[in-house]
Amino acid sequence: MSNIIVIIFDDTEQAGEARASLRELEKGGYLKLDDAAVLVKDESGKIQVKNEVDRSVKVGALGGGLLGLLIAGVFFPLAGIVLGAAAGALIGKSFDPGVEKNFVKEVKDALTPGSSALFVLVSSSNPDMAIAAMRKYEGKVYQTSLDPEAEKTLQEALKG
Repeated sequence: MSNIIVIIFDDTEQAGEARASLRELEKGGYLKLDDAAVLVKDESGKIQVKNEVDRSVKVGALGGGLLGLLIAGVFFPLAGIVLGAAAGALIGKSFDPGVEKNFVKEVKDALTPGSSALFVLVSSSNPDMAIAAMRKYEGKVYQTSLDPEAEKTLQEALKG
């Protein structure tokens, strides 16, 4: 099961930087992110979404591509791979563990001009490493599915 964590930052840069820090931990094997997105509200109030393709779409596309290759066989392998990958990506997206659109709208509305938010879906982590990575940022936990003690520890780490 994944935990969702949404953190709001008072500037437009820290959310992206925090996501990059978490991705580095993921590369080191200290946590597994299912998805991560950054929302930035610029000074004029316009929202930019900086999303990454989540794992379910990647796995679906890869699996669909392989299935398409097997089905198409010798007759039209390239078309089979392309069609299979597209179908797999759609299937992967249908199993999307992502965040409800109404909740995303709520966070967008909570952002003030010149601020940003980080959405992460974490399926496993080394809590000490993740907390240590967040200590260099100043943000506020907006919402999380973590247990109350872990949420409190994260909020304390984000006080800079």
